[in-house]
Amino acid sequence: MSRSILLTGGRVVDPSQSMDERADVLIVGERVEAVGARVAGDAAHREGMETIDCSGLVVSPGFIDVHCHLREPGREEVETIASGARAAAAGGFTAVCAMPNTDPVTDNQAAVGFILRQGAIADAARVYPIGAISVGQRGEALAEFGEMVAAGAVAVSDDGKPVVSAHLMRTALEYARTFGIPVADHCEEPTLATGGAMNEGLISARLGLKGIPAEAEEIMAIRDILLARRTGGHIHLCHMSTRGSVELIRWGKDRNINVTAEVCPHHISLTEDAVEGYDTNAKMNPPLRTADDVAALQEAVRDGTIDLIATDHAPHHYDEKEREFADAPNGIIGLETALAVNITWLVAPGIIDVPLLIERMSCAPARVFKLPGGSLRRGALADVTVFDPDAKWLVEPKRFRSKGRNTPYAGQTLQGRTRCTIVGGRVAYRADA
Repeated sequence: MSRSILLTGGRVVDPSQSMDERADVLIVGERVEAVGARVAGDAAHREGMETIDCSGLVVSPGFIDVHCHLREPGREEVETIASGARAAAAGGFTAVCAMPNTDPVTDNQAAVGFILRQGAIADAARVYPIGAISVGQRGEALAEFGEMVAAGAVAVSDDGKPVVSAHLMRTALEYARTFGIPVADHCEEPTLATGGAMNEGLISARLGLKGIPAEAEEIMAIRDILLARRTGGHIHLCHMSTRGSVELIRWGKDRNINVTAEVCPHHISLTEDAVEGYDTNAKMNPPLRTADDVAALQEAVRDGTIDLIATDHAPHHYDEKEREFADAPNGIIGLETALAVNITWLVAPGIIDVPLLIERMSCAPARVFKLPGGSLRRGALADVTVFDPDAKWLVEPKRFRSKGRNTPYAGQTLQGRTRCTIVGGRVAYRADA
């Protein structure tokens, strides 16, 4: 007999079917069996059914993170696929896409298969591999997209390294179009950005740190958009950080160019001011920008110019982040704080509402990357997130399931917390467990 789970009395929010009402959700096996006000009564006769009281909580399609770094293979002391998948489930994510800048690089079918196998063993959030655009991420020759897609890759990216060659990017977009996958690019013009440690401006000048101008991102963003127009390929712009990038994406969408874009929670919540004191947990690439950029990104999330929110989860060892600011590695962890940061800086101030947040964290990622999930329709994969949008909690990195502790939110009180994460009809995380 298939296992059954009944989620009762929650606020069921499913933008994929314009649903926002108090209802019950019945899960049988790996699928959603029914959603509605009378489901609990109709299912009362089922034997062995687990009932979870969701009163006062939001029940939504599972969150999907299309951009995270799980560090395995090569840096298992920093994070493993298993620890990252458990951290994802604790953050409400039922699926994550693993970037290919591992050691060795995920640039072939064997490497893709390894990621999938380790994800299955982890038995937490689903793990979807993203293959490299170029062999070894060296930006010289295309990796074999077809073999990687056949093995299970859902996109290609050289994230962490921009695709400098316009010719290679054009070829990648043409080739990826054949397989119906997005090409995700880290937009960075290296001759402007190399050696930079933070946003270029008055603060970088005062702190004596080399800055990265907004144009380093924007030049590559418009190049990619133009190449997508030329090829008809799907360009996905990673971790956008500037007002100018928002304007360029809007320009591309107004012309029906196949461009999608993401923003990270840290870029819609923090500014370059966080670098004061040389806090290396505020060092990332692209860097934290200005309050004007943050406001533009928030508005872009609201109006749909930015399609989705992704974490860019990037764990580092404590000793690495303890270096001088200019020498410390870029990146912060984000899987276990993303929901709360988004609620604290987007929902609580009234910039967006809960349904739109779920659209940006669940439905849109599934749609843009053509992944299972993103819906609670009958027959849909039973990937479900249950969260309390009002719960306030203190960020204590030592309690994270990720091996990483590098977060700029440590010691802050945030709003919004995952209570239960269900992956394929199985409880992968419960807050009281």
